[in-house]
Amino acid sequence: MRRSLPTAAVAMAMASALLVAGCASKDDSGGGGGSTGGSTTSSADLSIQPIVQIDESGKEVPAADSSNAADPAGDGKAKCAATTTIAMAGALTGPNAALGINIIDGAKVAVEAHNKANADCQVQLKGYDTEGTPQKATQVAPTIVSNKNVIGLLGPAFSGETAAVGQVFNQANLLSLTASATNVDLTKNGWTNFFRGLANDGVQGPAVAHYLVDTKKFTKVCVVQDDSDYGVGLAKAVTEALGSSADRDCAASVKTGDKDFSATVQSIKSADADAIFYAGYYAEAAPFASQLRSSGVTATFVSADGTNDPQFVKQAGSASKDALLSCPCGPAPEQFAADYKTTNSGATPGVYSVEGYDLATIMLKGIDSGITDRAKLVDYVKSYSGDGLARHYQWSSTGELSSALIWIYQVK
Repeated sequence: MRRSLPTAAVAMAMASALLVAGCASKDDSGGGGGSTGGSTTSSADLSIQPIVQIDESGKEVPAADSSNAADPAGDGKAKCAATTTIAMAGALTGPNAALGINIIDGAKVAVEAHNKANADCQVQLKGYDTEGTPQKATQVAPTIVSNKNVIGLLGPAFSGETAAVGQVFNQANLLSLTASATNVDLTKNGWTNFFRGLANDGVQGPAVAHYLVDTKKFTKVCVVQDDSDYGVGLAKAVTEALGSSADRDCAASVKTGDKDFSATVQSIKSADADAIFYAGYYAEAAPFASQLRSSGVTATFVSADGTNDPQFVKQAGSASKDALLSCPCGPAPEQFAADYKTTNSGATPGVYSVEGYDLATIMLKGIDSGITDRAKLVDYVKSYSGDGLARHYQWSSTGELSSALIWIYQVK
């Protein structure tokens, strides 16, 4: 059974001591263009720090104890074919590449620890770049399936690309373990190979909404969404849970790729809201936050896992200060952060890095048990139950976690 720390106060103390998901990355220096009306704070002075873990009702819950987390090294006696490969599919280039890179870099920590300990089982990790788009993912998916060495897939990373290619992997009965795709509908497609390694937006939306209303006491929130599957689904969940606190008059939709948010900013400025919740990714969240601040809007900027990355802080600069960022992802324990830095040329963990490690570890444990084909690895995960660094992993028949929680982070 997973053990929890005894009190919420202890949980928060532990969280403060952790290197968090999103506090730094390969490119975490300088930069940023936001203005907060004369503040001299720069992105170099800011980082994303964990505040509290909450449940779907927005109430604080203790952080999990990671001391029993599965070890990817195993007993060192594993044997497998030299061609055994775990694939990772997600954005490795493009405007939101940091989110995919965080995942594969987390997986690298697990694979390197495994291979160092198991001379007779040298598992390969191969990244497939989808650029985070459904269009590119449809080109990449057949390549992954046709590679007979691939026994399991870490991904896809984004909800839109997962929706576009999920059936391809299901037909191939290739295990699809996502560390980051949170759209609720993904587990409603009847796919028997798909498992989500974190809470979905049906949990995240209400959790954040109740936290904003009940803990932060916000009474007027403008919900702004991008046009991605992720953004649309998350905004819907947040808006419904906010109830009367969601101001429909300043609700807005933007497009991925937008850089000019002047019309939306003006609408929000006129509304005099307590907070803005943005459902989308950091590539748009950063200029949006900057334009809000430069126009004099002081309402709290709130977003979720698509924005919870050091690139948001770098690109938004001082405009990111005090932003609240939710995530179904867990903070990185100290030892993992040290191992991650060693493995990834000095980088520190980002959002989903811990999930990338945990899910890769589960696949490695399956391989070490003697599994050599895709179908048996799917069956292995269906019956899996074990602790990871971020949480306990056990799935329902639909591929959702049996228990899922949300972290609230803040840019400080």
